[in-house]
Parts: sequence; structure tokens; C-alpha cells
Amino acid sequence: MSTNFLIPKKPVSVLVDIVRHASKKTGGSTKNTNCKVKPKHRGWKVQDGHFVQAGHIVATQRTTRFHPGLNVGFGRNGTLFAMEAGKVVVTCEKFDPNWEHTWVQRLYAGRENQNIFKKYFNVIPEPQHNRFKLIDEV
Repeated sequence: MSTNFLIPKKPVSVLVDIVRHASKKTGGSTKNTNCKVKPKHRGWKVQDGHFVQAGHIVATQRTTRFHPGLNVGFGRNGTLFAMEAGKVVVTCEKFDPNWEHTWVQRLYAGRENQNIFKKYFNVIPEPQHNRFKLIDEV
């Protein structure tokens, strides 16, 4: 016969019974070694002398490297796009900034007496067909 009922039990603490232990081991720090950043493919999309339709993207850029010329639009993110169908012509033209602006003074400091050239994208529209029919006025 057992005499366990005669041995006095320790008082049970509520706090000891509620303590929760870690269920996972600490892993330490890890590096994101498998982080593949996708390339953005910025730059020229159409070369000089190629033919484009209206709405074609001519160049993508993050900062303003290329500037819009004749029949070329400038998107909100710096994208250059053709506004009319025609032949793409890339020119390097002299840029004459307004030296009164503070941002121009900051960007081009020390180049006041130098010629500054910028690359412009132009779209020369194809000539019209010249097959018009003249209608006499009534």
C-alpha cells in the first residue's frame, strides 16, 4: 500500500505553472543572399534613323540624360515617347540654361563660360501623300 497521501505536498504557485518556454531555438542573423534584383533595362529603345509609330517609347531614364525634341513627349517618370509617326533623329545641341535659377547655379557651377551640350531625341514625321482631291465650292 502506498503512503503518498501522508507526504505533505508543496504549495503550487500559479506563476510557475503559467511560465511558457521558447518553442524554437534562436537562429541568429541571416543574410538575404538569394535576393535577385531585376534589371530595369533603362536607356535607348530606338536607335538613330529607325522608324517609330506614335506612342512608341524612344528612351527610358531615371534622371534627365536625354531631352525631348521635335514631336517627342516627356512622361512623368522621364520616359521619352514619340508623338507622331516618323524617323528618329538624335542630335547633340547647345544648351543655354537660365543662370538666374539657383538649381542651375548648383548643377552647373564652374561651367558658366563653357558650352553645355545635351542629347535631344527628335521624330521627323513622314511626308504626306499629296493625293488630295479638290472639291469645287457649291
